[in-house]
Amino acid sequence: MNQNISITDRTKVLAIRIVKACSFLDEKPGVCRTLSNQLLRSGTSIGANVREAQSAQSNKDFLNKLEIALKEERETEYWLEILIESELVEKSQFEPLLEETKQIGKILVASTRKIKDKINSKISS
Repeated sequence: MNQNISITDRTKVLAIRIVKACSFLDEKPGVCRTLSNQLLRSGTSIGANVREAQSAQSNKDFLNKLEIALKEERETEYWLEILIESELVEKSQFEPLLEETKQIGKILVASTRKIKDKINSKISS
């Protein structure tokens, strides 16, 4: 994925990929549908929280929204790992989705650290 794309756009693209993956999973019988519901909720929530952060009323509010997005990213990563490691899906099909999720997580970690530093420097001043 292009590294110059904004986190807002990148999480939206991820959400669209998650929706398509879940549509695929919903066609399978049994446990795949249950896991699909979990993945759909967490995977689309990442971008929703990043988007909501754009309207934050303060740095603390912004940080809170990004931390929620990070929690959702970690949950999404978990569900993708479960699907892959339980061999319910082809690793080759879902591994790129997992890797993109992890990359977004790294961006969110860096962003939350930066905001925490900014908040802490204002408190120290």
